Amino acid sequence: MYILGILGSPRKNGNTDTLLEKALIGARSKGAKTEKIVLNDLKMVPCQECKDVKGDGTCKIEDDFQETFKKIKEADAVIFASPIFFGSLSAQSKILIDRFQCAWRYKYMTQKTEGRGQRTEKKTGALILVEASKRDDFLANAKSIIKNFFATASLNYKEELLCKGLDYKGAVLEQKELLDKAFELGIRITEKPRKPSM
Repeated sequence: MYILGILGSPRKNGNTDTLLEKALIGARSKGAKTEKIVLNDLKMVPCQECKDVKGDGTCKIEDDFQETFKKIKEADAVIFASPIFFGSLSAQSKILIDRFQCAWRYKYMTQKTEGRGQRTEKKTGALILVEASKRDDFLANAKSIIKNFFATASLNYKEELLCKGLDYKGAVLEQKELLDKAFELGIRITEKPRKPSM
């Protein structure tokens, strides 16, 4: 099983990164192959809302998004981790998500219009959010964006870890319960969804 971690924080070894690492360690403890993408290290321009979009749902802009898009499609499960900035996801996270506009257009407009939309089996998606404040509305705002992104990327929103009150680098290291929850999230995301009993 291939688990892809996506870090939307610009701070390496910060609270968000630490929790994502714990989750990936949990996944590896179950034999999964893991990889982490640090969005801040990539060269990606924001969505340009191109008029002459490609017809297959892929983006025509050639930058690091292309390889990231490929890895998301190949992954059996994705863990997306972002800090809360100004009541929502980080800019790094949002750039990636907005670049899925072509995929959204193809999935919900082109395929539907042409009558050849195919139901694709959804894979597993998990979300880790970290905020310094304790604002539930900030978390809800970020979650709504991620849920739309997961739906476009054919990921089933299965797991979440929402962390409040982590207001300085390393604060999560004092929160063993959160570290344990991240590890357990990584374990659960490796489990194949059970088919409903008849």
